[in-house]
Amino acid sequence: MTEQQKQKTDPDKPSMPKPASPLRFDWHSFFITMVLCLVYYFILVANQQASKEIAYSEFKEQLVQQQIATVEMKGLEIKGRYATNNQTNTYDFHSIIPSVGDPDLLPLLEENKVPLLVKTEEAPWWLTIIANFLPWLLIFGFFVYSNRLIQSRLGGGNGMFSFNRSKARRYEKVQSDISFDEVAGLENAKQDLREVIDYLIHPEHFRKLGAKLPKGLLMMGPPGTGKTLLAKATAAEAGVPFFSISGSEFIEMFVGVGASRVRDMFKEARDKAPSLIFIDEIDSVGRVRGTGMGGGNDEREQTLNQILAEMDGFSSTEPVVILAATNRPDVLDPALLRPGRFDRKITLDLPQRKARVQILQVHAAKKPLAGDVDLDNIASRTIGFSGADLENLVNEAALHAARLSQDDIRAADFDYAHDRILLGAQRQDILGNEDRQRIAIHESGHAITSLYADHSDPLAKVTIIPRGRALGVTETMPKEDRVNYTEAYLRDRLSVMLGGRCAEQIVLGDVSSGAADDLKQCTQLARRMVTQFGMSEGLGPLSFPLQEEHPFLGMDIQKPKDFSEHTATLIDEEVRLLVQRCEKRTQELLLEHRTELDRLSAALIEHETLDLATIETLLKIKPAA
Repeated sequence: MTEQQKQKTDPDKPSMPKPASPLRFDWHSFFITMVLCLVYYFILVANQQASKEIAYSEFKEQLVQQQIATVEMKGLEIKGRYATNNQTNTYDFHSIIPSVGDPDLLPLLEENKVPLLVKTEEAPWWLTIIANFLPWLLIFGFFVYSNRLIQSRLGGGNGMFSFNRSKARRYEKVQSDISFDEVAGLENAKQDLREVIDYLIHPEHFRKLGAKLPKGLLMMGPPGTGKTLLAKATAAEAGVPFFSISGSEFIEMFVGVGASRVRDMFKEARDKAPSLIFIDEIDSVGRVRGTGMGGGNDEREQTLNQILAEMDGFSSTEPVVILAATNRPDVLDPALLRPGRFDRKITLDLPQRKARVQILQVHAAKKPLAGDVDLDNIASRTIGFSGADLENLVNEAALHAARLSQDDIRAADFDYAHDRILLGAQRQDILGNEDRQRIAIHESGHAITSLYADHSDPLAKVTIIPRGRALGVTETMPKEDRVNYTEAYLRDRLSVMLGGRCAEQIVLGDVSSGAADDLKQCTQLARRMVTQFGMSEGLGPLSFPLQEEHPFLGMDIQKPKDFSEHTATLIDEEVRLLVQRCEKRTQELLLEHRTELDRLSAALIEHETLDLATIETLLKIKPAA
């Protein structure tokens, strides 16, 4: 059965979009163009009837012999009819007067009584008009026809005369097999969207109770958390026409084009109601008004004003819903967020461990996994990964297995993919013995501090193989996702960051530049503990924010201080004291376990990479339950 027959037998099944046919040479349009060119050519030569060309001397000889009846002169051209020819609408011959002229011609014509008709060289007015305008008409017609041809072949409405039309891609009953089952996690978000789907499918039940359909739903969350995927799944579940556009597609260099496109898109959505409109990255057009160049009348603000007006224009029973996505809700205009426009705000956070397992299962469902692959273990190692990151992780593991010509994807492939994503590709640097020894001691300091600190994250792996910008890495793996951080945990985290530098100082007697990034992160965390978390003995439970998110530049900028210089000095002193206390505690811990530190650094120099089980065996540590 062909695809067309299947669609006829199953009318409810959404039809797949037809692939755009390739542009071929159109012989029909080429033939019409050639005919018009030939007509133009014949019009230009219409006044030049076919006649015999004779020499000027022969013309004068026939004139003397009185064989010529009439003569017509136009510039240097002579046309005439013979006396024996009775036709009056054609010429029998034509000739050219020499460029030097002939003063005897006129007396000779008068002597033989031959009528002379003299015409100017100017073409008829109608011929002049046609000659001037026909080429432009042909060029204009060619561009119009080409524009329509491309528009019809590509199936779009974005021709050169439709730049003010909406660029939203329309899908009739979304041609997609994505459903809520394929969107792992995000249960709260799916519950909110299911109510909208139920309203679009069965509006009578809600209207009976006086319930109104939310006009807009704003999905907020970090990049890669599935906002666009969730919008596609919502449209597929509802089975209604779906209009998809990015916020930046409204804006053009022409003033008023964005507003016109907004009007056109909402008109199409109303005509196809019930329907869904999805605006991705709405912060590119929906930022706070009243700033920047243009005095509040720039193109972006006009587009935003039109969106606000169109959302107000929805009637309470009009089954058109707007879904919008952004990862910068803090920069959106308040008028866009009020009830009656975007009635619901759906927050999509980074997936927790259970959700990460579900996402990994979805992406690994059609891939051959080896028996040693534990998705639950992989999920516990990928804290902070978004759905897109997890998809990339599975794909990188599959690529690595394919490069090794394996028949399945193994746990080692996932380990490689995890390190590649977090740290970068393995570098083939050739390090000297002195550098390898210092790096091994540095990473051993991190590892020993993480092993013996009371509240630190459990150790997972230590390596001195250079990856990305790192010369070595100590990987820890939290037992569970953390939402709140205690002071004890943060102090131990500072100690782990300082462990590498302290180990170098204890073993080698000096420090190196390898701890630069550790010190940067340590100082930032200590300052936040003092100024934002109230974890300072000298300042107490007070907040001293030093930065804020700027809604127009999209970055952190320095905020004017709302505290005195004396308080700033106290903050610096508290940060210094906090870091120094953690450094002293780290040194004491490493000195207490100096034997383990030396043993671990020696093993790293020999093996380069050690996992937790190997480290516990080496240091004779009882495995944690």
